Amino acid sequence: MPKTPAITVHDALPMRDRVVLITGGAQGVGRGIAQAVLGAGGSVMIGDLDVDAGHACLQEWQVGHRAAFHKLDVAREASVRRWVDAALARFGHIDGLVNNAGIANPHQGPLHELSLETWNRYLGTNLTGAFLCSKHALPSLATARGAIVNIASTRALQSEPDTEAYAASKGGLVALTHAMAVSAGPAVRVNAILPGWITTDAWQKPQARQHPKLHRRDHAQHPAGRVGSPEDIGALAVYLLGQQSSFVTGQHFVVDGGMTIKMQYV
Repeated sequence: MPKTPAITVHDALPMRDRVVLITGGAQGVGRGIAQAVLGAGGSVMIGDLDVDAGHACLQEWQVGHRAAFHKLDVAREASVRRWVDAALARFGHIDGLVNNAGIANPHQGPLHELSLETWNRYLGTNLTGAFLCSKHALPSLATARGAIVNIASTRALQSEPDTEAYAASKGGLVALTHAMAVSAGPAVRVNAILPGWITTDAWQKPQARQHPKLHRRDHAQHPAGRVGSPEDIGALAVYLLGQQSSFVTGQHFVVDGGMTIKMQYV
């Protein structure tokens, strides 16, 4: 009779010796993910259009060679290629990619007034950007048997009026996730996180930081009892990037404090 496997002792630093690339990593949810990876022992290459925010991260983190910044426009393939090349030149390998960069404002006005330019801008950043970064990081990720995490939104599953471009980009990101998981597996796992209400006021560059303007009712409408934080997304991202999730791919995970399962009546 086979023996039951012995108790596995978990690594206290699950991202030790692992290099993760994070788009939009200098502020907000992206910064929360980067700090979670660093806290778990990993190294990060953050990419962002905001150079001041990127340099501020490095100055505040003070983790030496484990963190690097390179300016990145995810909607431009040449910029993506330079960013990935810079990461490989700095670290020599890539173990994880977090496609987080995106236009955050979901509201674009009535559909009949939505310009093709605005539509294309949302899809170019939120969806095509994830495709381009995945495309160029994939060879190194496959060698490392790494993982991709796409940051979508609960708006991929539910909507408010006048949010078509944003919803389409995030819904497309969920579909891209399971398509890439099938195509890139078994060498690379691909999953998505769908954040709900995450307050990022205190996670901006120093000159833009504010105390969150939240009320008791904002917290109370969440079954979990509070609005979310970038740290909540970072904790799940570390799990999905690490070896403990080696049997998890092609999935999307809602992190919204229970908002999407709460029935609402007017």
